[in-house]
Amino acid sequence: MSRRLKFLIAVLTLTLSACAGQPERPQTQRQALYGLGERAAEAAATQPTWSGPTEEVVLLLALPEIDSDLGVDTERFRETLTRALLAREEGPQVLDWTPTMAEARLPDNQWLLESRLRAEGPALILSDRELLPYRLELALRRPGDAAPHWTQVISGALDASAL
Repeated sequence: MSRRLKFLIAVLTLTLSACAGQPERPQTQRQALYGLGERAAEAAATQPTWSGPTEEVVLLLALPEIDSDLGVDTERFRETLTRALLAREEGPQVLDWTPTMAEARLPDNQWLLESRLRAEGPALILSDRELLPYRLELALRRPGDAAPHWTQVISGALDASAL
């Protein structure tokens, strides 16, 4: 075998072993929350029964309630959810909701989307990472209504090293 071929095989072997070594882990909170935001946006945009086209719906995003045990930044999570909703091809319009909006009479196409991210048990310690089980509760209601029009629960685990 020629030296050049041996060198090429050695480089290829090292490259493949580096790829197979450790699984890729999210490096930022944005990446760690990206999948959760995508799942929540998919559920919120497609599962409720809208009276018109989804593109005409305006979702007012309330500030999320987040368990401090998870180490997730509230604004970062709301931003991730907002981006995921806006990225949908035929998705709703999205605005941040503030409590002062509750005083005004809002058009029928505006819905309040509330979210609660809860720790769901102790951390799961694996050989290469720590996973934080969560339960995301979504509720869609008309501002001022006590009962939600739609609810959804999403469960999973976040990689603690990315938070």
